[in-house]
Amino acid sequence: MTLPWQQHQWEHLCSYIAQKRIPQALLITGNKGLGKQQLAKQFAVALLCATPKANGMACGVCSSCLLVSADTHPDFIQVQPEEEGKGIAIGQIRSLITRLTLKPQFETYRVVIINPADKMNNAAANAFLKCLEEPTERTSIILISEKPAKLPATIISRCQKLAIPTPDKETVVDWLAETLGSDGAKETLHCNVSLAQGAPLLALDYANDKTLAMRNECFEAWMTIAKQRKSPVIVAEDWQKLPAAPLIFWATSWIIDLIKCFYHTQVENLYNPDLNGQLQELSKRLELKGLYKLYDLLLLGRQRLDTQINKQLLFEEILIQWHELNRSK
Repeated sequence: MTLPWQQHQWEHLCSYIAQKRIPQALLITGNKGLGKQQLAKQFAVALLCATPKANGMACGVCSSCLLVSADTHPDFIQVQPEEEGKGIAIGQIRSLITRLTLKPQFETYRVVIINPADKMNNAAANAFLKCLEEPTERTSIILISEKPAKLPATIISRCQKLAIPTPDKETVVDWLAETLGSDGAKETLHCNVSLAQGAPLLALDYANDKTLAMRNECFEAWMTIAKQRKSPVIVAEDWQKLPAAPLIFWATSWIIDLIKCFYHTQVENLYNPDLNGQLQELSKRLELKGLYKLYDLLLLGRQRLDTQINKQLLFEEILIQWHELNRSK
């Protein structure tokens, strides 16, 4: 089933099939939580299907579809990091190249999905170029990336491109309400969508795993530091046990909202509309210059997440600066 915000992209992929112009390499891009993997697999299964439907979708009952469902289709290859937090190694790409020297076992296509493609290290990316420069018959390679700028230009230039834009907020809220079977808590859904930066699947995860409750706990700790009631070092020790990326984003969103409050932005334009009251009070006594300085530090912290940085030290630096910003008032 096509996700509602992907309808245009799916029709574009179907046109490839209808015109029998299947791309040898396709790069699907977009932010996290937009369903890039789902769309790629939907297209892959359609290419592998022996009797696809009129709308381009796979039939779901032919031998190829059944093999895909069982994760045993010999012409459906997925390449991803072998361990979380690791890259795609050159050994995995060499293994792929070896498999691609053989002909597809079925009469349709062979499909390779590499996700996330930007996790190929330099050696792996250089080796992968061979797949693009010497394409094999009836083979389509789909690369997925939310950070395409990290891919070498030599790879990008050899791919067809398909970008998935972030849908508007109301579309996501309506979809969440329908998916969750409830529309009685629209304010909560709006908060989840804001936290997910508009990404529907990420917002759904947040709604299901109580991420909003975790954000609220972290904001309370943030406020205790602002009120000089708790040491930033102690809070940093607690925070380093939590996922770093969401925490950095939440803290960044609080600073952005404080800056917006300074300029009297409407509540619905805040990242955290449910925290408006406390943010408004804070904005009345904080220096704008100090907020921008902390914002710069948070952006730097976000970049450091891809390194081997000590998370506790990172949070200490951020929270101490937040503590000092509030102490000056």
